[in-house]
Amino acid sequence: MKLEVWLMNTSYSRHFVTTEWDRRLPLYLTSIGFSGHQGAINRESGFHSFHWLHTVEGSGEFIVNGKPMKLYPNQGFLLKPGVPHSYYPETAVWSTWYMTFDGALANPITASLDIQQNLPISWDKECPLAHIHEQYNEKFGYSFDFAGMNGSLEVYAFLSQIKQYGQSSGQRSLSKGHERLTPIYLLIEEGFSDPNLGLGTMADTLQVSPQYLNTLFRSSWGISPYQYLVQFRIQKSKELLVADRSRTVRDISRAVGFQDDSHFIHTFHKVAGMTPNQFRLQYGE
Repeated sequence: MKLEVWLMNTSYSRHFVTTEWDRRLPLYLTSIGFSGHQGAINRESGFHSFHWLHTVEGSGEFIVNGKPMKLYPNQGFLLKPGVPHSYYPETAVWSTWYMTFDGALANPITASLDIQQNLPISWDKECPLAHIHEQYNEKFGYSFDFAGMNGSLEVYAFLSQIKQYGQSSGQRSLSKGHERLTPIYLLIEEGFSDPNLGLGTMADTLQVSPQYLNTLFRSSWGISPYQYLVQFRIQKSKELLVADRSRTVRDISRAVGFQDDSHFIHTFHKVAGMTPNQFRLQYGE
């Protein structure tokens, strides 16, 4: 069977009962669906909840606040409630997948995940988002399977995938950024105890300039590679403080790459909010 025929014959739609209790949840699911043959839609007053829609096959045009944008395969939009929009097919077959949701914390959660709204988000065809319409076709049983907390978890998992694999404004996805930085993660994991490990060594490992490595790291973590190294060393020191209580703070500071005890204690306090000995006491025997 040709792909176009399969897509047209595999449409599904589920709308979920939402109670007052559901509306108090951080997120709740209102509908999920797949259309093998998407038609034209015009919503002058927008949709009543958050609305995600992406192209599986073919292409369509989205018009948001009067601005037209194309939506090709493996591209989607996230619209806030009440945003005027319309969309229509540009090819003979335009298949789409959608999810609608809301919640007491839907606004801050989508904002904290820094998910682009009202502009196209794209992803690689090998990533899980490219096959999510098939996954939900298999997952659908009864509507109550996605009610309440179950639906809330589904929405958050989906938003996390957009954050992980989505690309917007020409920036590489978070997963691609992490993949590029894997040699640095391994270097830090294996060499954190070396006090000479620094930005220069890390940049040489990736064969980029220190400035560009800083840019890559900030795109993936929001901090510099040196800050990441320092936090990693502090996390390792916490493990050692608890694992062997007879080991001195000075010995542990050397073991995690600090050459000066006072610098280690100051840094530990800055990151953990307490001294190494206070941390040790807090976790007890």
